[in-house]
Amino acid sequence: MYITFVSNYINHHQIPFCKAMCAKEGVKFTFIQTEPMEAERVKMGWTVKDALSFVKYYYKEPQKCAELILKSDVVIFGGTDDESYIKPRLKAGKPVIRCSERLYREAQWKAVSPRGLVKKYLDHTRYRKEKVYLLCAGGYVPDDFYIVRAYPGKMYRWGYFPETRRYDIAALMSGKGYTGNGALTEGEKRPLYLLWVGRFMTLKHPELAIHAAGYLKGLGISFHLDMVGGGAMEEVLKKMIREKGLEKEVTLTGYKKPEEVRERMEKADILLATSDRGEGWGAVINEAMNSGCAVVASDAAGATPYLVNDGVNGSVYHSGNIQELYEKVRRLLENTTMQYSFGKAAYLTITELWNAEVAAKRFLQLSQALLNGADASGLFANGPCSLAKPLREDWYQR
Repeated sequence: MYITFVSNYINHHQIPFCKAMCAKEGVKFTFIQTEPMEAERVKMGWTVKDALSFVKYYYKEPQKCAELILKSDVVIFGGTDDESYIKPRLKAGKPVIRCSERLYREAQWKAVSPRGLVKKYLDHTRYRKEKVYLLCAGGYVPDDFYIVRAYPGKMYRWGYFPETRRYDIAALMSGKGYTGNGALTEGEKRPLYLLWVGRFMTLKHPELAIHAAGYLKGLGISFHLDMVGGGAMEEVLKKMIREKGLEKEVTLTGYKKPEEVRERMEKADILLATSDRGEGWGAVINEAMNSGCAVVASDAAGATPYLVNDGVNGSVYHSGNIQELYEKVRRLLENTTMQYSFGKAAYLTITELWNAEVAAKRFLQLSQALLNGADASGLFANGPCSLAKPLREDWYQR
């Protein structure tokens, strides 16, 4: 079976799935990159330095890539709004499996825009009865596409699948806590370690992590917060830290390479994921859960409904409810047993279900079913490639 994945660029969040597909017997897999990576992503360490045999570049070999897209048995298309790459295949009536984050990140009322509705019809709705399907990279994707009446009964749960690491879970959990730049003295207890990772931009709300730190310091709780990243809000955050007197408790580390981020996650007790509805997925949640962190996640981030089961493998708070965020973090910091329970359950969620190997195996089964004209709605009960149903934004009830 020939399977081709077309997207804007290859990155470290996609490589594990691609490698897993390449390892499948009887599968010829290719990733087609349509454009060079933008400068900000390069600065964040997202570049792929090692040559990958399965990657082809459309801007270097347009004719060969176009031919491959047309002749493949199945094409995954996502990560780019330029329909020109996929139009010949759609016109030929060949199977296409689109992959998309949510349509309406700002507000669903924007669906009433006449210009927007025309584009959604041309790109999606008119194929509702054709061999075109949708991988939903986020819990709110199905509801957005339901609004424009696209892909009825043809939407499947999906996401991003960063590298999955296997640990001795007891050893991982016992090594958590903040050590700073020096070793602890014998018998000294490590401060609890909080982590925030991402670009310093409005939709990710890094300021909420600093507000939470100020609240915790006021309670006299011993902790340290590392904020890994950079961006437009950096000076604002530095000013907040000074004004709240948090210079000892909060460190802005700057951007770090993916490997360095994972090292911090392996030590962190809690990861704060504070993004609003503009966060299509949020792969730091996958990585932190794989690292045994107890995640406190906004209900608005796309990954949260699929990955985080409140009170089981993490904590969920209503986006914008800062008092609820405070309480969720405080409760975890005061209850190390709960931290351990959530962290271990989070680790198992990733290693047993939401990972590249499971996604590749299931995607191949889904593809075979769709090519054979079979009903794929009941293939899997949950996790990757299970049937995705519309989820309203008020799904999370405390």
